[in-house]
Amino acid sequence: MTGQHAAETGRAEELAELHDPLASSFPPSLTGRFLFWLAVVFSLYQIAIAAHVIDLPSQVMRAVHVGFLLALGYPLLALGRGFGTPLRALCWLFAAAGVAVAAYQWIEYTPLLFRAGDPNLPDLVFGCVAVVTVFVAAWMLMGPALPIICGLFLAYALFGQHLPPPFDHRGYAFEQVVEQIAYGTEGIYGIPTYVSATYIFLFILFGSFLEKAGMIRLFTDVSLGLVGHRTGGAAKVSVLSSGLMGTISGSGVANVVTTGQFTIPLMKRFGYRPAFAGGVEATSSMGGQIMPPVMGAVAFIMAETLGVQYIEVVKAALVPAILYFAGAFWMVHLEAGKRGLRGLSAEEMPSARKALREGWYLILPLAVLVWLLFSGYTPLFAGTIGLALTGMLILGTAIAMGMPSTAVRVIFWIVLGLCASAFFKFGIHALLLVLGVLIVTCAAFRGGRETLAICRDSLADGAKTALPVGIACALVGVIIGVMTLTGAANTFGQFIVSVGQDSLFLSLVLTMITCIILGMGIPTIPNYIITSSIAGPALLDLGVPLIVSHMFVFYFGILADLTPPVALACFAAAPIAKESGLKISFEAIKVAAAGFVVPFMAVYTPALMLQDGGALAGAVGYWPAVAYIVLKALIALALWGACVIGWLGRPLAMWERVIAVAAAFTLVAALPITDEIGFALTAVFAVLMWRGRTTVSA
Repeated sequence: MTGQHAAETGRAEELAELHDPLASSFPPSLTGRFLFWLAVVFSLYQIAIAAHVIDLPSQVMRAVHVGFLLALGYPLLALGRGFGTPLRALCWLFAAAGVAVAAYQWIEYTPLLFRAGDPNLPDLVFGCVAVVTVFVAAWMLMGPALPIICGLFLAYALFGQHLPPPFDHRGYAFEQVVEQIAYGTEGIYGIPTYVSATYIFLFILFGSFLEKAGMIRLFTDVSLGLVGHRTGGAAKVSVLSSGLMGTISGSGVANVVTTGQFTIPLMKRFGYRPAFAGGVEATSSMGGQIMPPVMGAVAFIMAETLGVQYIEVVKAALVPAILYFAGAFWMVHLEAGKRGLRGLSAEEMPSARKALREGWYLILPLAVLVWLLFSGYTPLFAGTIGLALTGMLILGTAIAMGMPSTAVRVIFWIVLGLCASAFFKFGIHALLLVLGVLIVTCAAFRGGRETLAICRDSLADGAKTALPVGIACALVGVIIGVMTLTGAANTFGQFIVSVGQDSLFLSLVLTMITCIILGMGIPTIPNYIITSSIAGPALLDLGVPLIVSHMFVFYFGILADLTPPVALACFAAAPIAKESGLKISFEAIKVAAAGFVVPFMAVYTPALMLQDGGALAGAVGYWPAVAYIVLKALIALALWGACVIGWLGRPLAMWERVIAVAAAFTLVAALPITDEIGFALTAVFAVLMWRGRTTVSA
């Protein structure tokens, strides 16, 4: 191993640890068992909140959520980083401080309402403690980038009156800033924390239960059975299985370290370069955040921020997500063709039909979730029902395995299905009652007790997985609170609008660069919140539909995890691929071409995101516009893939690749006659391919 490669591998491991210092499991010590059961209690509390078994005021519910995050996060960070006694004691002190803040918010809830605008000394003390504990937790968990950015915003609120125009503000007292950030619902306990405490946590638990039930194995076996035997089948399995996994996890880096453990070595074994294998897995895994029905946490924050139903976000994401994965699928097909990489042999492939026959019941909660979301139910209700059904399936399967005959099992499943359907009439409490009966039944025999242990572990793992997301949501509330207080978004927004008066394209490029730069050091959630708060209103003023502008920001926030120099998803794949994270990042950018192209096309033709608006829809009608823009996007992606890989049935000369990329660019650009030029260049390229193929055949 060269010195440079060793250094970059060390950098990969360092970044992987920085992204997830909580990766180690709960230790078997007394402290580890305490934290394990604290995580279980945290999950049970969130389920009780979602099911309205516990009803708390929204402010208190959010404060308790953050209190749990800090109480669990600090000790786990101390254990995960191997701190000595002094630092470990300090972490426990911060954890206790986080609990004290939550208790103060709960106990003083009504007096705090009466003291709004005139906080007393204890209010200020606990407010400062809340800010400090959240900042320190985020620094320890995610590194310095996000806390520094949020700290700059906080400093702007306190001292911005001393800046020159137009960056200055009128000045705000220390008490006013603390109250804005640490109390109410516009700072730490703002919309991101609300979404974390409801939708996000619930769907993380949902994914944790499905993973424990064997969903990863089901998706992998089905993907292998469907595409494993085709040209480049190993990489196509990665695209398909990661896309399917993204429907329930919504986390890009988590997908890399789960499905990637299987798919990256498989791709390398069948001849793919390590960098390309890592790039395919990173690209496919990040696409899980835009793949309906669950998508990533940002989708729920977007729905809450825009005040629209979650199904509207799903509708806007559907076609771009399909194009994203179609583009990745096409790229790996061309790479396989160029290098002569064949699929898996019949002996190595599982049967997709057999996998579905044995694990079909795992799809039921996901199918019910999709049906509820598309039927107009809230994500919170749909997620609660999906989680309850998953638990019922896991427990019911354990009970059914101990039954004497197939007929008895069939009767049992019919009765259980009828009991589950009672939630339509009696609500979630009917499902909780059925779950209670199943839990008691499982506890009565050994196999059932083992299944209960799996469910218990799922609760603990789900709570641990939610820690980085929840703490990031709490900290990014500082930015929202400062911008609400000072109106800081107007300055940058006015700049974008002034640029856009001359060129909308330049405004979009400026927004894209902002998203990618921010994404070099912070997760997708704060990246989206910052850029959508600043650039979203500006793009709206330039005539971009609201949800399209937010999806534009969302896409490039995700792609920031693939772009160098940080590229967290790529560095997470680096130790598995045994390749430089930077090399993986450059390959991922090529594979993720659709992610860079589709947002720009959607701005000029909103029909691509199934939205009204745009000159094309007004001229030819809504659905013809959708069909046309999808066709154009597919052709552009096909041409881009041929150019980047340099192969389309045969090796391409450089001048042929130039024609392909020129045709792709003109099809994407929405300028006068660019479509006509693009189709003409596409026809020229097609003729060249046909003539070249004829020559090769002869």
